[in-house]
Amino acid sequence: MTTAEAPVQTVEEPVRPTPPPAARKLRRRPDRIRSSIAAWTAVAVIGLFGMLPMYWMLVTALSPKGQAFQFPPKFIPTEITFEHFRTFAENEQLFDYMVNSVIVALITAALSVIVSTYMGYSFSKFRYRGRKSLMNFVLASQMFPQALLLITLYAVFRQFGLLGTYTALVLSFTTFTMPLCVWMLKGIFDTVPDALLEAAAIDGASRWRTLHTIVAPLAAPGMIAAGLFAFVRGWNDFIFALTLANKDTMTLPPGLVNTYIGEFQTSWPALMAASLIVSVPVVAAFMFLQRYLVGGLTAGAVKS
Repeated sequence: MTTAEAPVQTVEEPVRPTPPPAARKLRRRPDRIRSSIAAWTAVAVIGLFGMLPMYWMLVTALSPKGQAFQFPPKFIPTEITFEHFRTFAENEQLFDYMVNSVIVALITAALSVIVSTYMGYSFSKFRYRGRKSLMNFVLASQMFPQALLLITLYAVFRQFGLLGTYTALVLSFTTFTMPLCVWMLKGIFDTVPDALLEAAAIDGASRWRTLHTIVAPLAAPGMIAAGLFAFVRGWNDFIFALTLANKDTMTLPPGLVNTYIGEFQTSWPALMAASLIVSVPVVAAFMFLQRYLVGGLTAGAVKS
């Protein structure tokens, strides 16, 4: 005989009601508040980390010599003096160094942009034998420390009689800024559609005219970003300017060191005041060209 199987009874779980949208928003609100607090805290810490040295430079530059070295240090000076800024303005030699920095930095920026534009356009839009090897060679040049080539460049420039000239400084600065500028502009040229170049060729435009009248205006933000990078590199360099220049062609970084840092004594307040003054052109350039800089650095990030 077979026994009848007992029916299996299933217990249905109660259906939980879906909370209304207003309740869901209230539940997510604490998470959003915590995320906002964490984000703003991180921004404040990073901003404090970046601005505290600048603030300390300003405090040191505005403090008299006696207060600049007291311990514990004062973050808010009790006495303010502009003597150190006046000392910079009265030093004619420092103005000569500034003129040299402007000349070298501007020529470096212009030469880097011109050469990098042609090289980046060639790597992006032309196909020829050895192209990839040359691209890798340009990229690999960034892997070597720049100071490692200082002795070689010194010997080469000495052999050609270029030591102590603007040419030595411009060529050395351009050598180290050009690889990054080339790859930056290549990424921007990659975003230019080939159909646009083909349409220009159908209309009878030469490759030279296509580059200068069609492609170059589209890549203008990237060219400005590359030029700004090269300008800052030529403005801030210390070791090459100290080694390859003489007293007449020396730029500001080694000039400030030779002026304010001695063997037995260092005038820190005057050096901080001079450092703030010479940083004004770079800060002004970044503020004026900020939108071009951001556009140039991000233009080649995504290929259309």
